[in-house]
Amino acid sequence: MDYKKITDEVSEKILSYSQDTSGWRVIKVSKNVTVSSKPSKEYAGNIYRGEGIIKEVPSKIIPFMYLPEYRSKWDKALKSYKLLERIDQDTGIYHSVTHSYAVSVEYSSCPPTPSCVRGYNNPCGYVCSPLPENPEHSKLVVFIQPELGGMLPGSVVETALPTTLINLITETRAGLKGLKDCN
Repeated sequence: MDYKKITDEVSEKILSYSQDTSGWRVIKVSKNVTVSSKPSKEYAGNIYRGEGIIKEVPSKIIPFMYLPEYRSKWDKALKSYKLLERIDQDTGIYHSVTHSYAVSVEYSSCPPTPSCVRGYNNPCGYVCSPLPENPEHSKLVVFIQPELGGMLPGSVVETALPTTLINLITETRAGLKGLKDCN
């Protein structure tokens, strides 16, 4: 499987989502994070956009969000998180197991297990850019559109996802602050 090609295609889609300003409906605002949604073009559910300001530069935020030595310490939704394979300096295959739900890609070295329900992530990712008015701060925008699978009613999923995005951004803020306080 050409993982680099897949990541390039997903990156282009995420960039297009970030430039698309039409049809988004604000569904929740909490802890200085705004969550919007609209119907997905990828599957029968919604795409969700969470956005918030982080008091750090993008070059510090993105590795903090991906590298296991950081992510496994601050992301409370994760039960485990590890790098399975490094494709190149910007691309990796990560295995994450969450407490309440799971999402996946097909990867031969990490087959499904019967004790977990494996969901599917339609194109999702982060866009992190410096604020023009304050380049030491960044705007983090997170896009998710998971098909969680299992027996969960769609309405439960649709209710839980905005809180998941809010938690991701607030835990990123807190984790970065904790890292700064340790240095």
